[in-house]
Amino acid sequence: MENHNSMAEMMEQIEESLRIPRRGSVVKGSIIQVNTDVVIVNIGYKSDGVIPRNEVSADPNFDIESNFKVGQELDVFIVNHDNGEGNILLSLRKVNVDKDWTELEALHEKDAEITVKIADAVNGGLIAFFKEIRGFVPASQLSDRFVKNLRPYIGQELKVKVIEINKQKRRAVFSHKEFAILEKQAVREQFWKTIEIGSVVKGEVKRITNFGAFVDIGGMDGLVHVTEMSWGRIKPVNDFVSVGDTIDVKIIDANKDENKISLSIKQLSQEPWMTFADKYEVDGIYEGRVVNLTDFGAFVELEPGIEGLVHVSHIAKEHVEKPSDVLKINQTVEVRILEYIADEKKVKLSMKAVNDPIQEEAEQE
Repeated sequence: MENHNSMAEMMEQIEESLRIPRRGSVVKGSIIQVNTDVVIVNIGYKSDGVIPRNEVSADPNFDIESNFKVGQELDVFIVNHDNGEGNILLSLRKVNVDKDWTELEALHEKDAEITVKIADAVNGGLIAFFKEIRGFVPASQLSDRFVKNLRPYIGQELKVKVIEINKQKRRAVFSHKEFAILEKQAVREQFWKTIEIGSVVKGEVKRITNFGAFVDIGGMDGLVHVTEMSWGRIKPVNDFVSVGDTIDVKIIDANKDENKISLSIKQLSQEPWMTFADKYEVDGIYEGRVVNLTDFGAFVELEPGIEGLVHVSHIAKEHVEKPSDVLKINQTVEVRILEYIADEKKVKLSMKAVNDPIQEEAEQE
């Protein structure tokens, strides 16, 4: 009896072994459970099959729960008869990847446009997936200009073409440059249809030079020349704006043929001399800042864009040989307005007359 039972058990084991799917084979299965990190599949065997995240897709951002549902049928690859917990270890990625390489090679031959999903930014470029194929988009192939910050591309889908492929080495290199140029051209065409001289728009400071700042105003770069930064004295551009700043600018000129746009910050406010008479009056005393010293006097700024001259003879009651002997640049001083001609943007000032008004206008050079 024992021999009979042993024989039956042995036959059952043999039969069971014949029913176990062979490792490396591809079999059909039906999904019975979907979780965040695993898909459970019935492959017609007493043990369920398990597809862990890394065998579902090589893309670490792949959303399992939104791409699979219970009852869905799949072709799966048998990796191992025991995943360590009594279940059969399966792979979906190994089934698909060879088909994907074959498809990608055909698309490369046709120079076809494809769509890839950006998974990560690394040194020199982006990790991109075409289905289950992990490829690379060099930073130099993203645009017709240098792209410094690659992080915003993560999670995006990009149109690309295959510029290098090697199935044996599992190497695929993609380029988005052609499409970036086309997209930019489309943006420019739309821009030139809607641009309006005199309008005020928001922009981002992209680049600073010694002669001005280039500002992106919606896919097009315009220049705020250093002379259009402020009504006041010309200063280094960095004193007014920094790269990355979002600012309001006024479009003051545009030339489509030369693809040039001139912008202004200072023209967002009224030219100071236009309202001089509303703010200042002859014999009035005001606070100002010394902005320049010459042998014949000191120039004092009442506000950005409005400067007046304090002749050397009007700096102090005592004799002053050189203005620089008693004054310093950026020094705050009190001045009395002796005379002004707004149309000529000229104003004569006196420091010594602040406490001792001069009845007759002094002769000034």
